Amino acid sequence: MVVGLAACECIIYDAHSLKEKRAVLQRIITRLKQKYNVSVSEVDHHDAWQRTTIAVAAVSASKVSTERELQNVLKMIDSFPEIERTITEIEWL
Repeated sequence: MVVGLAACECIIYDAHSLKEKRAVLQRIITRLKQKYNVSVSEVDHHDAWQRTTIAVAAVSASKVSTERELQNVLKMIDSFPEIERTITEIEWL
């Protein structure tokens, strides 16, 4: 069993309030959970309007399939025009 964790620091340029930021995040997190077998959560910058850190955890039998799942999740995050992924760190447990 392999656990992969991707932590993505992101910028939401058009958010002018915490309410706008949370609306964008909720849409992204819901879509990721629906499409992929991963756990997703905002883990940092809770009170900043335009910054966030999203953590994504995936578990599978092999490192290859876990890495593929995380890469697909990162591509999907990049596909949302309202958010820009800046720093991404991947850890293996």
